[in-house]
Amino acid sequence: MSGRLIALVVILIAFGVLSTLALVDVGYFGILAPHFRSWGGAQVFVDLVIVGVLACIWMSYDARERGLPAWPFILITLVAGSFGPLLYLLVRELRSTTRHPVSA
Repeated sequence: MSGRLIALVVILIAFGVLSTLALVDVGYFGILAPHFRSWGGAQVFVDLVIVGVLACIWMSYDARERGLPAWPFILITLVAGSFGPLLYLLVRELRSTTRHPVSA
C-alpha cells in the first residue's frame, strides 16, 4: 500500500469521524447556519464554495483523461463537500496502483 493511499484513507476516516460528530451534534443545517450569521462566516462559506467548484472542474478534466466517471464525485462534492474530491483521489490512487503495481 502506497504512502499516498494510506494518507488518503487516514484523512477520509478522520474527516468522516469529525463530520459524523458534527452531524450528530448540530445536524446538517446546523453545520451551515454559522456561515450566515456574520461576514466572516459568509467569507468562509463562499471560500469553500469556490474551492468546491474548482475541485469539480479539476475532477471533470482529470477524470476524462483517466477514463473515470466524474459525475458521482461531483454529486458527492455538492452534497457532502470535501468527501467528493477525497473519494475521487482515493479511487484514482487505487486505480493507478492496480494498473501499475509497485514491484518490491
